[in-house]
Amino acid sequence: MQPAMTRRQLLRSTAHGFGLMALATLLAEDAQANDPLAPKKPHFTPKAQSVIVLFMDGGPSQVDTFDPKPALEKYHGRPFPAKIEATQFNSIGKTLASPWKFRPYGKSGLLVSDLFPHIGRCADDLAVIRSMVSNFSEHTNANYFWHSGHGQQGRPSFGSWVTYGLGSASRDLPGFVVLGSGMIPPGGIDCFGNGFLPAAYQGSLFQHGAHPVADLSPPGGETTKTRAAKRDLLRQLDALAKQRAGDTDPFDAAIANYELAFRMQTAVPELTDLSQETRETQELYGLNDKKTEVFGRQCLIARRLVERGVRFVELLCQHLGHDRWDQHSNLKKGHEDNALAVDKPIAGLLQDLKRRGLLQQTLVIWGGEFGRTPFAQGTDGRDHNPFGFSMWLAGGGTKGGVVIGETDEFGYHAIRDKVTIHDLHATALHLLGFDHKRLTYRFGGRDMRLTDVHGEVIETILA
Repeated sequence: MQPAMTRRQLLRSTAHGFGLMALATLLAEDAQANDPLAPKKPHFTPKAQSVIVLFMDGGPSQVDTFDPKPALEKYHGRPFPAKIEATQFNSIGKTLASPWKFRPYGKSGLLVSDLFPHIGRCADDLAVIRSMVSNFSEHTNANYFWHSGHGQQGRPSFGSWVTYGLGSASRDLPGFVVLGSGMIPPGGIDCFGNGFLPAAYQGSLFQHGAHPVADLSPPGGETTKTRAAKRDLLRQLDALAKQRAGDTDPFDAAIANYELAFRMQTAVPELTDLSQETRETQELYGLNDKKTEVFGRQCLIARRLVERGVRFVELLCQHLGHDRWDQHSNLKKGHEDNALAVDKPIAGLLQDLKRRGLLQQTLVIWGGEFGRTPFAQGTDGRDHNPFGFSMWLAGGGTKGGVVIGETDEFGYHAIRDKVTIHDLHATALHLLGFDHKRLTYRFGGRDMRLTDVHGEVIETILA
């Protein structure tokens, strides 16, 4: 006995085009229903709709940026007067005071180093956490931990969890974009991987320059009509393969990737064409200065991405002839060059988001994988310090002009309101409308989550 004909088989076999018209409608409905990046509702009403991470790869020194410590001046050049933890390179020098002064900014009087005069003027929008801690003191493991809540590669990144939970409000761009400025952090692109989540949620790396996405332009010699006909045929063949195979997940991912890649051929060139921006806006981000142009361009593209509905954008540091923010020697020159490259662009981003009404719905996170020691490595550097360091958040439902937590008098260990990376992730997810304990994915017989079995929302940072 012949099996009953399905609705789709009937429609495909119907003559005079009726079947193909109905099939096209069904395929469109399926594409929307099975699109892994289709917008989704969070657990509760969110404060933030998107996240921009300004990742300061290498570990900026907290006592030279956002955590002033007068005691270091008192003991400068003398043996460090407190217990010293095991260090990364074990070349321990004398107590090292900051080469930079701190000044109060804004109505809040928030103290910010002279490294960041432009960011300082945004002080009333910043929630500075001075009591961050990490579980790792080595770059690769610390980078995996910062990005995925786990110190080894293979787990889904922060951005992947956000797009898994929220989907994307943009049909023409990936939900999770990484803007490269010339360097990839230790740990490589696995820092932005999807891990055990479906492939649609991995980060898409956009390189700095005229062609940010490889192989984006369509091949020459074909008309738009021909390419459209090929795409339509491929869509129909994929749909037939899905029906016959039964297991649709791999096909859904492939189909979604093909469709997104096609739409990106138009969307990405438009996104990265900054000539559309006013001269005043370009100058605000520092595009008129070679020292700030690279990171300024990425900051401006980040704003344009969140305007277009991209959920998660991460910006990476550029190569300036130093080892990122990782100044084991020549602290003054290294930190000054790195700060100069990002200070004006980041301030421009905050101001631009604010004046466009986007800051209140965009969570901005600044920081590195750990901090630096308050004593010297050698004579003029600082070693890694995961025991107490600084980060800041802005917008997206956070308070402005506030300080969370405290380190000891030397800026070495967090001693009050300690904040872990899991707490940071839990707080960001909360601002996006998620209970971090309920945002899970079944893998290996267990409901996995970004915060594992840890993490508490930082209530004092919420507006």
